[in-house]
Amino acid sequence: MSQNLIEKIAQKYAVDLAQGHIVQSGDFLSISPKHIMTHDNTGAVMSKFKAIGAIKVANPRQPVYALDHNVQDTSEANLKKYAGIEAFAKAMGVDFYPAGRGIGHQIMCEEGYAWPGSMVVASDSHSNMYGGLGCLGTPIVRTDAAAIWATGRTWWQVPPVAKVNLKGQLRPGVTGKDVIITLAGLFNQDDVLNYALEFVGDGLASLSIDQRLTIANMTTEWGALAGVFPIDTVTFDWLEARTLFVEKRGLSGVPSDAEAVDGASPRLNYGHISQLKQTAPYADPDAFYAKELQLDLDTVEPNVSGPDNVKTMTAAKTMERQNLKIHKAYLVSCVNSRVDDLAEAARTIKGQKVSDHVEFYVAAASSEVQAESEARGDWQALMDAGAKPLPPGCGPCIGLGVGLLGEDEVGISATNRNFKGRMGAKSAKAYLASPAVVAASAVAGMIVSPFNYDTAKPQGDIKINKRTATASVAVSILEGFPRKLAGNILFCHQDNLNTDGIYPGKYTYIDDFTPDQQAGVVMENYDASFVDMVETGDFLVGGFNFGTGSSREQAATSLKYRGISLVLAGSFSETYKRNAINNGFLVLEAPELVNDLLEQHGRDKLTVATGIKATIDFQSATLSYNGKTYALSPVGAAAQELVLTGGLENWIKARL
Repeated sequence: MSQNLIEKIAQKYAVDLAQGHIVQSGDFLSISPKHIMTHDNTGAVMSKFKAIGAIKVANPRQPVYALDHNVQDTSEANLKKYAGIEAFAKAMGVDFYPAGRGIGHQIMCEEGYAWPGSMVVASDSHSNMYGGLGCLGTPIVRTDAAAIWATGRTWWQVPPVAKVNLKGQLRPGVTGKDVIITLAGLFNQDDVLNYALEFVGDGLASLSIDQRLTIANMTTEWGALAGVFPIDTVTFDWLEARTLFVEKRGLSGVPSDAEAVDGASPRLNYGHISQLKQTAPYADPDAFYAKELQLDLDTVEPNVSGPDNVKTMTAAKTMERQNLKIHKAYLVSCVNSRVDDLAEAARTIKGQKVSDHVEFYVAAASSEVQAESEARGDWQALMDAGAKPLPPGCGPCIGLGVGLLGEDEVGISATNRNFKGRMGAKSAKAYLASPAVVAASAVAGMIVSPFNYDTAKPQGDIKINKRTATASVAVSILEGFPRKLAGNILFCHQDNLNTDGIYPGKYTYIDDFTPDQQAGVVMENYDASFVDMVETGDFLVGGFNFGTGSSREQAATSLKYRGISLVLAGSFSETYKRNAINNGFLVLEAPELVNDLLEQHGRDKLTVATGIKATIDFQSATLSYNGKTYALSPVGAAAQELVLTGGLENWIKARL
């Protein structure tokens, strides 16, 4: 059976697979990723780790701690927090990077943790960035991080995979940031929501690793769970150049470097690269992709995203004609603060001055990036123009530190998110663009483009594929897990039903709220009559993108406590899915079932007690009623174990 690149990497990092099992999209897997990165949230994961009774890290070479989010906060409380994380890292023998070294995602790439062909996770949504190096980077939640620390493992469901074909070549001045803004703006109907993406096409040859990292990073905002580039000559050339740099720099002094041979990095060394050239995974020629998207790079121009979301795209030249005054400009964050980005901004701004009414903030992605930029003269060119330096790390991008947007202010930023209120006041407007557009706008005092391209619509298209029928599934069922389960269907048609609708925010931080109390308020903001319609054992069928919004786990547990057996939906928010499974509560995608129920019952009622008695056969991965059968994702051993043990924390405790 053929596999795409995502499936091949997942196969390599899956554990306890049944003999002969070939990993495919939809599979629930137990995985042991090569690395797990946590940043300032390491402290929160430490609390979970200790609460479940863990006393040592299963594999000290697996985690990486990098302090990067609140690095401008020098208060006694934050310094104490940072010191506690550093002490924990030392006690556990885990690689640690202090505040000031840089953004964790950048460190993961610079230091060779995000290795091509490997699977690396992080408790941060921008772990997608590792895909720029051909590494399957994907986010996990804090409970998963604690599980990996304690046991080396967590679970993952292989998402559907889409292929993104980049054709042609970018015009001068057009960058990877413009590519991802264009992709998110052109394909803006949740076309890749919760997909993993593989980039292909003749256009890749001209995209540098910095450009690829930018594109992969913002596949997060596009809605994807991963965005992976192929491992090619561009990748190998970057690795060799980086290895040479590390050799000249010397070892970084983290614990694992003590294992190095002859003073070479245990990760970035020529032997490791040579082995990669022989063993790098590639998609099979006949691999299946649920969707195929195509973009002609020749038609991409400098674009601006926003305000308030990343899927509203306007050509920078069109924005220029609007004379939109700005108050602040930003060249910061993990997406666009590398050496090439700073150089691009410096070329644009050199010899000019930032407008009197604009504050222009600049932070390098890492201390090494800043040192290289200083050596090239780019950093000084930005400072001479009037830019305000910030330390290497996060900051304004996530609303921390100095330089935030004030009431009704407008900002142009080379960051990756512009949600309302994220970078400051809720009344402010934040736009995203490339480093060149940001720098030019800082000088002009309004959003402008430094390039003169025609504002024509970019050319792209999308194709949806249907997998041909395969032999019937035969899932192995663990002792104690039901082979079949029957229940009445409750239908809640709402698409994008958010976690506040499922479990109101006003109850979220009542720490002593009991399971019975949670059950009594479930769906209160969506349909107050829901709680009285439920009979124990019911199947809840929701719409598409069920559980979007904030990450409160009570949106899963409250349904479980009310007596819902499981939730079926057209699709789920990935965070909701992780919170549900981590609490031993099954959620399964069944888009055809949702569409059929919608046709039968419409949208007139928020909740419909359909009277349908359905049966799920876990062994054949199907749901049936009235003679019709629907295919479901196989519930593999990893998910079955979590249901049987009552969730991930109990699963961990059973293995300590």
